[in-house]
Amino acid sequence: MKIGIISDTHGRIKRLGRAIGILKARGAGMIVHCGDIGSCECVGLLGSSGLPVHAVAGNMDKNADELRQTAEICGVNFDAGSLIVSLSNGGKLGATHGDDQILLSQLAQEEGMKYVCHGHTHRTRDEKQGGVRMINPGAIYNPKNPSYPTAALLDDQTGAVEFIRIE
Repeated sequence: MKIGIISDTHGRIKRLGRAIGILKARGAGMIVHCGDIGSCECVGLLGSSGLPVHAVAGNMDKNADELRQTAEICGVNFDAGSLIVSLSNGGKLGATHGDDQILLSQLAQEEGMKYVCHGHTHRTRDEKQGGVRMINPGAIYNPKNPSYPTAALLDDQTGAVEFIRIE
């Protein structure tokens, strides 16, 4: 399965819509949002994607209770801190927002964990820590590196990760 990974939308609903459209067109069968969603409208858009969606709150999501309520209505699996998704290949994908190495390491130590996704830094990342891939899709809003908005597409069968420019 291909998994679309998005982070740091900060309420930019139009750009989020373009990212969802591009990820779906490239075969994404699931979306993971790594926090700083920014608005209930963004949660609603994720929920209307027609795909299973898993999302976590970020440090800027001060309205996490409202986001959670909207997520429940829209069918989005939402957690304020971190979540774990079972993958079609029998492995697991963990998602959180921040770049706290202790939390990332704890997620990576979960039995069967293959990928840990996070946001917060607004920088793309694809590296291994032990046997676990650490992936940051970059940012939809205010990207740092690269200097343009990105999302990521992960193929959990091959392990390929593609960073996709979102305009």
